Amino acid sequence: MQPTPDAAREWIDTVRASAARGIGPATSNQTLAEYGNAHMQLARRGLEPKTTGPYLAGWRLRVIPALGHLPVTMVTNGAVDRTVYAWIADGEGRSTVKNSLAILVRVMEQALRDGLITVNPARVKGWQRQYQLAEDELDNPRALALRDWNALEQLAAALVARSHEQYTGWGDVVTFAACTAARIGEVSGARVRDIDRRNWIWTVRRQTTPSPGGLADKNTKGKVARRVPLIEEIRPMIARRLLMVGDNPDARLFTGPRGGRITTAVLRDATHWDELVRALGYKHLRRHDLRHTGLTWLADAGVPCTSCGRSPDTAPCRPPSATSTPTCRASSVPDGTSAPTSPGSVHLPRHRRPCPQPSGGCRKCTIHISGAVILVPSKTTADLRLFLSNRPHVVPRY
Repeated sequence: MQPTPDAAREWIDTVRASAARGIGPATSNQTLAEYGNAHMQLARRGLEPKTTGPYLAGWRLRVIPALGHLPVTMVTNGAVDRTVYAWIADGEGRSTVKNSLAILVRVMEQALRDGLITVNPARVKGWQRQYQLAEDELDNPRALALRDWNALEQLAAALVARSHEQYTGWGDVVTFAACTAARIGEVSGARVRDIDRRNWIWTVRRQTTPSPGGLADKNTKGKVARRVPLIEEIRPMIARRLLMVGDNPDARLFTGPRGGRITTAVLRDATHWDELVRALGYKHLRRHDLRHTGLTWLADAGVPCTSCGRSPDTAPCRPPSATSTPTCRASSVPDGTSAPTSPGSVHLPRHRRPCPQPSGGCRKCTIHISGAVILVPSKTTADLRLFLSNRPHVVPRY
């Protein structure tokens, strides 16, 4: 029953318009909960299995209690807007609100395709501005990254000491993630064949992430493989791990103490991460902040921020250019500096010798990545044991 005659006439006109499009009164008067539950399979098509769970939780726990009693045709932009801001006022996190709103958008988009509505009212904007950044992040974005190489070594050693039977693999994972600005899932997905032992380049092709039914290997977040240079400080560790896993090209470079796959939750629990980082004075530090550390070191070394975001992160809007992907060709030193430096070199131990060709013309010892120059050895011996026992200098031996 409608509250006023005008509302009743408007409702009759709406029903007639729907009937003219072949939509019966029962369908046009369905509540949002009824319609969404009936058409959820269509609404969530194309979603990855990992995303389906959080979306359905948002639908069940937030969308239905707030808007499920309304007919689909009466879900307005104002109703959705007030609901979203009520979720924020209740203390729901940004990801929780985003997932709940995303599934509502999909359901209303299906209603739009079915002809029940003429515009999707769930596409609200500006709600994310209600979330304030952490105070440390506002005042100093570098507060979310480790200070330097010594701090990284201290963290890695402490994690190993705190783990069961002092498994050194946890320290290797942390060091590798910070020095390559990689996600933990990408580190877990690294295989022997992804490592170029001659030029010390890691080709990131996959990530290992939790999915319904267990862990699964999937594409990188940007759906595009990328090449990451491996700085000199971590090459002995990588060589040691390559020796440990043997000659199987599909073997994982990093695994747990019993050979299992690594996730951020496994790393947290095995090393008592939360307790340990608080004891070290890094109460803000999450596993993903190892990636922030690598990106911060790149920026401090002079790599443009746009290149830091393009090369290690999601796929660019256009195919990657030669300047955004590491290559093993000669390159000149930016701004005519006397000696090339590695990304993040301002945070690394200063024990490297200058290149004998300071002009940057040394074709054998430089890698170009978006304006920064990385030094690599001219060649790598086939026997990694020899490499470990006799570390090559940063410049080639002439």
